[in-house]
Amino acid sequence: MTQRGVRRAILVGGGIAGPVLGMFLRRLGVEVTIFEAREAPLEREGAFLGIAPNGMNVLADLGMAAAVQARGAPCAGIRFENARGRRIGVIDQREAARRFGAGLVMIRRGALRAELAEEAVRRGVEIRYGMRLTDIDRSDPREVVARFGEGGEAGEARGDVLIGCDGFRSRTRASALPEAPAPDYTGLLDFGGFARCPGAPLSPGWNVMVFGRRAFFGAFAAPGGEIWWFHNSGEPDPGSAASPGPLRERILALHQGDPGWISDVVRATPEVLGPWPLHDILTMPRWHAGRVCLIGDAAHAATPHAGQGASLAMEDGMLLAMCLRDEAEPEQAFATFERLRRPRVEAIVRQARRHGSRKAVAGPVAEWFRDRALPLFLRIGAAAQARVHAYRIDWEARAEVRGGGEGTRG
Repeated sequence: MTQRGVRRAILVGGGIAGPVLGMFLRRLGVEVTIFEAREAPLEREGAFLGIAPNGMNVLADLGMAAAVQARGAPCAGIRFENARGRRIGVIDQREAARRFGAGLVMIRRGALRAELAEEAVRRGVEIRYGMRLTDIDRSDPREVVARFGEGGEAGEARGDVLIGCDGFRSRTRASALPEAPAPDYTGLLDFGGFARCPGAPLSPGWNVMVFGRRAFFGAFAAPGGEIWWFHNSGEPDPGSAASPGPLRERILALHQGDPGWISDVVRATPEVLGPWPLHDILTMPRWHAGRVCLIGDAAHAATPHAGQGASLAMEDGMLLAMCLRDEAEPEQAFATFERLRRPRVEAIVRQARRHGSRKAVAGPVAEWFRDRALPLFLRIGAAAQARVHAYRIDWEARAEVRGGGEGTRG
């Protein structure tokens, strides 16, 4: 059970971090309510993502790994190609389960959110939709009050703690930590879609990443013949967008001269999704104030380039629950959580930004050097990735720094 004073938890945001944290808190006997701004669950919302082995191990601790994998697909690895379609590198993930206890799983974002929310409700977490946070009152040192409104359902909630799980645009952060820096726009826009294109030369279960002449393209051959894809292109204005027709043509124009199957996949896509401007948060002075704490992208947003956003959010949920279990007071728990998490997550955010910068093309000379240097970068990157994937939180351990580091094993 948690220590004194933590009986009711308010969680703002019902994406990934919120339900995971909610389930771990329910394990401790805490009453949990998640307040989600969306009006209803949207299983077909967004594109797709990868859950790395470290994230799958958190789900395994919750007894959810098999259910999540059933909604997604195992990924055998990543193949990198240049604009001429020549393979310039491979990251093989087929031994991940043996090495790290779990493999890499690709899944639609909406399917993951739905599975987490449904299971959280089964375990006693209340989820209230249409609840948009407007204000946090921390004037009483014994509790925190959240107020909701602005077009959604109005109301007020009182809890012993409030956890902001509401993403990089976090309203929790804006209210409780107004001095926090705004997320940084990285200069890249993200688009995606789902298509059926039988002629595309893609092997089932493999990600193919193409460094095009003017843009970057990634595709995953999912079971059943569907292709899940994304496109990254540089854009100085994060508000840049277009209507669906011109948007498709714009993507096609950016991939002229790249392997022809990319254009075939984009043309075969019923609906092009996006744009999503890619932001990150390299660092913040603090993640908590009084009885309020931030986790996931609200505290340390990472771009998709490291493939760790969802997995870090899951780790956050598990470790924060342990800190609330093991520390005497919420503020002490939040300080311990931040101390344990900050080195790991900020290193991964920096790594993701470096990976994203390599997607930008500076001309044929830079392309020539990149193609020849990439195998070396991949070998170095694979070793760093293995260390990230091997991280594993031990629920039975105390949430404190030990000789092995960060209250983990492995």
